[in-house]
Amino acid sequence: MIARSMAAWMAALTLAIAVPGDAARGAPAVHTVVIEGMRFIPETLELRAGDTVVWRNRDPFPHTATADSKGGPASPAIAAGASWSFKAAQRGRYPYLCTLHRTMRATLVIR
Repeated sequence: MIARSMAAWMAALTLAIAVPGDAARGAPAVHTVVIEGMRFIPETLELRAGDTVVWRNRDPFPHTATADSKGGPASPAIAAGASWSFKAAQRGRYPYLCTLHRTMRATLVIR
């Protein structure tokens, strides 16, 4: 009986953590873009103004995340194994690229 109650409690706790309650209420969220294999993953990321995006470089060489237009990300070189963050402020669609490897492209959509 105690084991079943504990299992039910754990299941409820897991569900509460898995449901993005803060995002539904409008609290800022943190999103991750992984840089790996000469790609930005995900290639398109939708987020809200006020959210933060963290780029994590898992490649063995540096990259940047630089938008084509003002209001998007403009990172310095992100070293291998390092990360860089950007707080989304202006709504819009921001295509960005790695200025060191111009074939690497992705898009932030800020709502």
